[in-house]
Amino acid sequence: MAEEAKSKGNASFSSGDYAAAITHFTEAINLSPTNHILYSNRSAAHASLHRYAEALSDAKKTVELKPDWSKGYSRLGAAYAGLSRYQEAADAYKRGLEIDPNNDALKSGLADASRPRGGGAKSNPFVEAFQGEEMWAKLTADPGTRVYLQQPDFVETMQEIQRNPNNLNLYMKDKRVMQALGVLLNVKFGGEDTEMQEAEPEPEPMELTEEEREKKERKEEAKKEKEKGNAAYKKKEFEKAIEHYSKAMELDEEDISYLTNRAAVYLEMGKYEECIQDCDKAVERGRELRFDFKMIAKALTRKGTALVKMARCSRDFEPAIETFQKALTEHRNPDTLKKLNDAEKAKKELEQQEYFDPKIAEEEREKGNEFFKEQKYPEAVKHYSEAIKRNPRDVRAYSNRAACYTKLGALPEGLKDAEKCIELDTSFTKGYRRKGAIQFFMKEYDKAMETYQEGLKHDPKNQELLDGVRRCVEQINKANRGDLTPEEMKERQAKAMQDPEVQNILSDPVMRQVLVDFQENPKAAQEHMKNPMVMNKIQKLVSAGIVQVR
Repeated sequence: MAEEAKSKGNASFSSGDYAAAITHFTEAINLSPTNHILYSNRSAAHASLHRYAEALSDAKKTVELKPDWSKGYSRLGAAYAGLSRYQEAADAYKRGLEIDPNNDALKSGLADASRPRGGGAKSNPFVEAFQGEEMWAKLTADPGTRVYLQQPDFVETMQEIQRNPNNLNLYMKDKRVMQALGVLLNVKFGGEDTEMQEAEPEPEPMELTEEEREKKERKEEAKKEKEKGNAAYKKKEFEKAIEHYSKAMELDEEDISYLTNRAAVYLEMGKYEECIQDCDKAVERGRELRFDFKMIAKALTRKGTALVKMARCSRDFEPAIETFQKALTEHRNPDTLKKLNDAEKAKKELEQQEYFDPKIAEEEREKGNEFFKEQKYPEAVKHYSEAIKRNPRDVRAYSNRAACYTKLGALPEGLKDAEKCIELDTSFTKGYRRKGAIQFFMKEYDKAMETYQEGLKHDPKNQELLDGVRRCVEQINKANRGDLTPEEMKERQAKAMQDPEVQNILSDPVMRQVLVDFQENPKAAQEHMKNPMVMNKIQKLVSAGIVQVR
């Protein structure tokens, strides 16, 4: 039981949760009150929280229980130094060196405790240097350390130090880390006249059990296997990449990146089932270990991509879409969102293809025709809509539904269907007739006339189109002659003012001056009428009822 509590304390200390570490070490001490290592570890945890009085008490107990253990004096010296009792700290380090003369930690502590000091205690620059996003900004800005950020092992090392700056001494032999530290502290290590702020003593690494030491070594080996896998993946040596990622997984089951990386390889190889299995394991394991939600989202996105690759019908896209949606709830990533949109679009297109059946479409159109003849227009619309779903390229179904909408007074819907007829087949005369008739009913006579005239380009002798032009001309001339009642004129002008083209003409400063000249300067007005562009705009206003010709 004491050993279990100690392991929990070590884990909490390594993750930077010193308060929890103290709780676990205290529990272990209660179970094994004569274990000197437990007091030593709790002393280090107290020191990490700057509770140097408590750290000193535990360090004294450590030395009392195990006076021939050099690390006890290292804890004692660190606690004294934290309390600014440097002479006593130096004495403690010296006593430790009597036991272990070659101990580098004791030598370093003695040197720090013995050096001259200025004013009062200051904050620890080593710890502060690794706090927040500013660390990465400084390393990116410096040309010397910027290149290191492309090296995964360096990035992981810096992330580990950022999580627990007190473990910096574990990486002091890495020249890259020392160079990064120099950038963060704005000093050059090894140079002359280098001045640094006074630093508080750093806790030494926790006393690791054999099992913990072996676990750490396995994690380091797993990272190396991952790097080899990454290199093989870039070279498209997929079998080798899988071998390395699998080896990394065997060494370290607590890092789901090995699973997601292997899933990426399977995806490239077209082994989608294997990819999905790895992604499912990564999500399950990631949630058990409370892994970063971004990594879980990555696994889900990768699974969704594999599902899309396997899709053969519209229904196959449903699990992929659901998986992408789950990924977005974990982390809203633009790439995942695009994949979701693409999957939804592909599903819709496949649904249309699967539903396509010209024979059934024709049967539905005929049923619609029967209901139309019986003046049962809602029922007719239902069958015409089904015909369009079965064959969305048949202009006749759109034309017939436009006629139904016109009968029902749903003019905007009818206009949309008529325009779709023309879009699908520019030579389909009935489409122009439908559109022109709807515009005429909406009292947009100038637009209706343009539609009829466009249709006549394809069928110059079509009597219905010719009659449509005649009706429009009659209505426009009626307005020009002033034969409309005041209510009719007001309604027509209000409708015209909603036309964007009319709005643009009236907001044009040049055209406003032209209209003023028409009222006040007839000679200037005649000159304006010689301009074809101005003439067309004036005709538009006349047709809309905005300008009346007397």
